[in-house]
Amino acid sequence: MSENWFWFILLGLASFRLTRLVVYDRICEFLRKPFLEELEEVNEQGDIEQYIGIKGTGLRAWIGELLSCYWCTGMWASIFLFLLFLYSPFIGKGIIAIFAIAGLAGIIETLIKKYLE
Repeated sequence: MSENWFWFILLGLASFRLTRLVVYDRICEFLRKPFLEELEEVNEQGDIEQYIGIKGTGLRAWIGELLSCYWCTGMWASIFLFLLFLYSPFIGKGIIAIFAIAGLAGIIETLIKKYLE
């Protein structure tokens, strides 16, 4: 039973990390670029505000919506990792462990940074 909880927590951490990787990290910008664009506007105070715009229509816009939504991408990342764990446990467990370790390291880094500020 405890092994089930262990892998459930690892899958959660791995899904968190994979989702952040796809939605926010610069290394995956090439995946988002065909579907999203960064737009800038000057607000009333004269500050530049950046936001994400969706490119195109149809399937292209749908993928853009997916990639700009942390919750949507997280659902698909979770499904992907769970199926990998279920149908290819030898490869899946290694990949999940790596993403989970990276996710936990990111959380720890964020907490330490906030604590030191």
